[in-house]
Amino acid sequence: MQFIASNFFPISLALLSGTMILWSMFGNRFRGVKEVDTNGALQLINHKDAFVLDVREPSEYEGGHLLNAKLIPLGKLKERVGELEKYKDKPLVVVCRSGNRSGTACAILSKMGFDQAYNLMGGMMAWQKASLPVKK
Repeated sequence: MQFIASNFFPISLALLSGTMILWSMFGNRFRGVKEVDTNGALQLINHKDAFVLDVREPSEYEGGHLLNAKLIPLGKLKERVGELEKYKDKPLVVVCRSGNRSGTACAILSKMGFDQAYNLMGGMMAWQKASLPVKK
């Protein structure tokens, strides 16, 4: 017990760090966010006619994006969700740089009734690493 009392701060820091690591690995599952890798995204796009939503900022989008992707930055998603109503019954592949913002966007969309919103794991970084096509 004395050890814990003497080392309370380092132990707390270690527990907090561990929790953060676990949340980064499993947080989307806890939030009910569906995820797909690049192969899964390609399957949805090519065989299920999925709509691609890019939630990055305009400057990031202009640097390269998936073909036919619609840009709605995450910060404007709630006010512009009406633009996506016609895709409510279709799969949506949601993309950002690394998969974090798109995970948040999927959680928002899910709460608004978009049951087929999929977060692209690894985002554009994973897409480019897989040498998949990018439009500039």
